[in-house]
Amino acid sequence: MTVIGAGAWLPRKPSPTAAGRVFCLPHAGYGAAVFGSWPERLRGVEFLPVELPGRLTRFTEPMPGSFGELAHHMIDGLGPYFDVPFAFFGHCWSGLIAYDVTVQLEAAGGASPTHLYVSSQVAPQDGPAGRMLDMDDADLAAELESTIRSQGKEPHRELVAVYLAMLRADVELNRRYVVPEPRRVTCPVTAIGWTDDDEVRPDRMTGWSACGDTTFELFEGRHERFLDAPPELLETLCAGIPTRV
Repeated sequence: MTVIGAGAWLPRKPSPTAAGRVFCLPHAGYGAAVFGSWPERLRGVEFLPVELPGRLTRFTEPMPGSFGELAHHMIDGLGPYFDVPFAFFGHCWSGLIAYDVTVQLEAAGGASPTHLYVSSQVAPQDGPAGRMLDMDDADLAAELESTIRSQGKEPHRELVAVYLAMLRADVELNRRYVVPEPRRVTCPVTAIGWTDDDEVRPDRMTGWSACGDTTFELFEGRHERFLDAPPELLETLCAGIPTRV
């Protein structure tokens, strides 16, 4: 797989005046556009949605065969923007990618995140987990249609078919992710649960304590409430970025 520059990974060019950055990873089956309701920055910390291979502007690029390989290429692409304090936020499936990126950066001994945020995901040693792992393509298509309608849009057959292929590939990537003895990261970890989450109950996230110095936050809402950029979530993300702003 060819290493691609940050222009492919970041739909929006990072600001040179940012005091800190949170790289936001989309959940399975979706791209950076899911963060469309998020502000560009808060108190000097900018939120940068990350575009993964195989979606939107990167449809022709194959997804790597593992989270570890994906993390490696992501680091190559995003590296120029690790020049200010930064953190990773991953929701559900992408929480594991955020963890792998953090592990690799810390192992390399260079720039590393000041914080790791994982939302609605079990710890690596407790997976693979998630009801989509047991769904056939018809079930996954129905899930996509439901999500699209919840955003006030009408699903089109062709679009659902495209996203279904993406979601199936992402689910299979998750199925192959087995880490019985996760490496502890040195940066703080915040595990975020949602009160009405029907995908990953907050009480299933306690295993993150084995992956680092972990605090737990519980916010109101369903599994995909993060899409609405709830203020309490944004404030929590900014709190992990040491800035002078």
